[in-house]
Amino acid sequence: MGELPMSKKTRYALVGTGGRASFFYTAIVTNFKNTSCLVALCDTNQTRLNYAKSKIESLGYDPIPTFLATEFEKMVNETNPDEVIVTTIDRTHHQYIIRALELGCNVVTEKPMTIDIPRCKEIFSAVERTNKKVRVTFNYRYAPHNTKVFEIIKSGAIGAVTSVHFEWMLDTSHGADYFRRWHRDKRNSGGLLVHKSTHHFDLVNFWLQSRPESVYAQGDLKFYGKENAEKRGEARLYSRAHGSEAAQNDPFAIHLEQIPQLKALYLDAEHEDAYYRDQSVFGDGISIEDTMSVLVRYQNGVALTYSLTAYAPWEGFRVSFNGTGGRLEVEVVESSYVNSGGEQSLEGAYESRTILLRKLFQEPRRIELEEAKGGHGGGDELLLRDLFGEGEPDEHMRAATHIDGAASILTGVAANRSMATGQVVHVNEILRLPEV
Repeated sequence: MGELPMSKKTRYALVGTGGRASFFYTAIVTNFKNTSCLVALCDTNQTRLNYAKSKIESLGYDPIPTFLATEFEKMVNETNPDEVIVTTIDRTHHQYIIRALELGCNVVTEKPMTIDIPRCKEIFSAVERTNKKVRVTFNYRYAPHNTKVFEIIKSGAIGAVTSVHFEWMLDTSHGADYFRRWHRDKRNSGGLLVHKSTHHFDLVNFWLQSRPESVYAQGDLKFYGKENAEKRGEARLYSRAHGSEAAQNDPFAIHLEQIPQLKALYLDAEHEDAYYRDQSVFGDGISIEDTMSVLVRYQNGVALTYSLTAYAPWEGFRVSFNGTGGRLEVEVVESSYVNSGGEQSLEGAYESRTILLRKLFQEPRRIELEEAKGGHGGGDELLLRDLFGEGEPDEHMRAATHIDGAASILTGVAANRSMATGQVVHVNEILRLPEV
């Protein structure tokens, strides 16, 4: 299929031009310019808007207008997008999702869709009254090894799944990065069990084709933060890396002036909003956990044990499925990275993958996997093709709706409540979703 006439292309506006935004706008103006066009950019910070605009123009794309966040409605009215892409700070996702729907646009939003139940209910209400659509970009669903897990379970190769053990490790590069930036404040991100684990809980929902029923969790800040550093006798204490002598030889420090994209997006933009991207991971003001354990019962009876560690010596995950006919074991080692600190295609790219099928009374068999390149285990490219391509059917139905977005945060939201109360949380008591 050749390039569509301009009147037939899907028109996109994007709000939130921080680190994740370039994943979407670069794809639209390069690989998917035959089917899609970018009509506007919006952000709270004009410096970041100017940087994104210059990046897009450097790719040979015509100049597009920029709008400050206070002009969001004006942007939609003047540029007439079909869809709005939301890549803002997590706590504001719902604001732009709801207003875009009300203005007649469909929405593509970064994960998590939002961070708590009240915001989630507002989004549901807006979808219902506008009859427009929300799409949540769960790229890990599209990684070939994760799709293969779905296929194996669906085939009945291990019988009916009875329990799952899922361990995710964030290393001292990627994991530490959540404690340098806005995610460190739970009011912004919902904590890692919402912001990061939404990927993982969505995968379990997808693999099992079920939803969480009850959740019990424990979590603490055991490694990062000033108090933990003091207990270990850490002497290199500072509030932010830029301009700090104490940060010069700290392996946990990030030096924005040495990384061109981070300098342009954040250091050069500080004068507008006083947002510091390079805060000390051993400073004050951290309200999220770095060590978490969660026990989940699903509607289909499966039990999940899950753990997330944000200071591991390697990056990746292990997941094991026990079933009435055997066991499936998965290990994926991912590349270490800092968000927007390098080539985006390397973010979440794998270094090694192993899937081992152990049927009862049979020799274990290693599952062959197709080669996959790019971020998030090769899922990024496939997700972009599904979002902006020519509408090829997906037999696995990996496109995620607002209901999937809600289901993915439910485990994390319930886990936060469980950690606060010490009690088991019954999910239907906080939000009842349609049956799978």
